[in-house]
Amino acid sequence: MSCRPGYSRLYLSPHLDDAVLSCGGQIHRATRHGERVLVVTVMAGDPPRTQLSDYAQRLHARWALEREATAARRAEDRAACALLGAEALHLGLPDCIYRSDPHTGAPLYTSDPDIFGPVHPVDRTLLAELIPRLAALPSAQEVVVPLTVGHHVDHVLVRKAAEAVWGQRIWYYEDYPYAQEPGALEAALGDPEAWTARIVPLQETDLQARIQAILAYRSQLSTFFTGRADLERQVRTYAARVGGERLWRRRGGAPATRPSPRGR
Repeated sequence: MSCRPGYSRLYLSPHLDDAVLSCGGQIHRATRHGERVLVVTVMAGDPPRTQLSDYAQRLHARWALEREATAARRAEDRAACALLGAEALHLGLPDCIYRSDPHTGAPLYTSDPDIFGPVHPVDRTLLAELIPRLAALPSAQEVVVPLTVGHHVDHVLVRKAAEAVWGQRIWYYEDYPYAQEPGALEAALGDPEAWTARIVPLQETDLQARIQAILAYRSQLSTFFTGRADLERQVRTYAARVGGERLWRRRGGAPATRPSPRGR
């Protein structure tokens, strides 16, 4: 899609669901107040046209998606963002489950512990490719990126690249549903005194929109929820705990306003 410059808010989503899972209520709140919101999914590219790893095949089977899994997930994301009134932009980098060593062809991540562990040394070069792509995004008054609760490697890479582009001007969202795990948020924050929190209160219409948007990711629901009732219970429970949705910023951070439109 072709994006116009001058968004009110830009949300970075490592995968085709992260920003909506974590920030769906506040995105809907912003758009119903007339703000223009862009959700950018970074790792939305197609897998290589080679044999998928056993791990990636197992995930495709769990998602009930075949070879064109990423295309199906992009369609889910467009539907979810439309429900929230936001625009969606998909970058071409592949999910970590599809990435491999360019010299040996060996997959970099072959298990759940792998994707929630250290970034593979081969993947560190991905930052050099990711930073200019983020720098070329449309301008926005506020940029919101993952805090990396849960320490998924793709979330870590997106956060590092965003910090290289926008510095301390960005806000961080609590990666949901990882943020509801005991101790996970504290581990991501490190020193809580270094951060300031902002609560985004949600009306019932915002909460309902978030739930409906999450439901649009049909392939991913079984990863986190046992069904619609469980999804609603978990989302509502966490929203009640924090008072809506919560964003974080390092103390001393400046507003994340881009000086002028660049790129698309």
